[in-house]
Amino acid sequence: MNDDATGFDGIPTTTLADLLGREQVMDIGMRPLWSGGPRLAGPAFTVRCPPGDNLMLHAAIHRAAPGSVIVVESGDVDHALAGGNVCAVAQRRGVAGFVLDGVIRDLEEVRDAAFPVYARGVIPIPGTKKAVTALGAEVRCGGVFVREGDIVVADEEGVVVVPGGRAAEVLPEAGRTLAKEAAETLDDWEKAHRARIERILADNGFEG
Repeated sequence: MNDDATGFDGIPTTTLADLLGREQVMDIGMRPLWSGGPRLAGPAFTVRCPPGDNLMLHAAIHRAAPGSVIVVESGDVDHALAGGNVCAVAQRRGVAGFVLDGVIRDLEEVRDAAFPVYARGVIPIPGTKKAVTALGAEVRCGGVFVREGDIVVADEEGVVVVPGGRAAEVLPEAGRTLAKEAAETLDDWEKAHRARIERILADNGFEG
């Protein structure tokens, strides 16, 4: 993992979502493919695959640096972008995981290997290997624009993209937020929460 990504593996997506806002959070279709799946964090290696074709993802597993998260724009749920062998080779080469706006196959193999894949689902039909596109270009995955080097963090809550240019700012801010939360008791939180909610209600004319 490159220096910009170091430390994000311990930051929950909920914390990052609070700091970055909705535009950096992928849609709810982008999920771990099994319950309790491994969390994921690393710099994006971006790939664009036309619907029905998976050539460039297959090319990317031999080109992505160790620690990278391969992020694929596809939008196709009728043809698998990858299967067990592709995931196994990516894992062996040190790729941190996949975030795919599409589907895979061979789920049992991928799950048994504990290789992190966040995607839209599973289908047994493979894609073709014909369409050549540039690697490293900006892609749109799960409704979020992702550039090479952006930091991708994924867990059971969802997938968040930290713009590469903001990583050095966001990481310490996230750390401060987590430290504050850890030091706050439930009684402290409840007291502050109730005061805030009552103030909002009063400001909006609520009586009762």
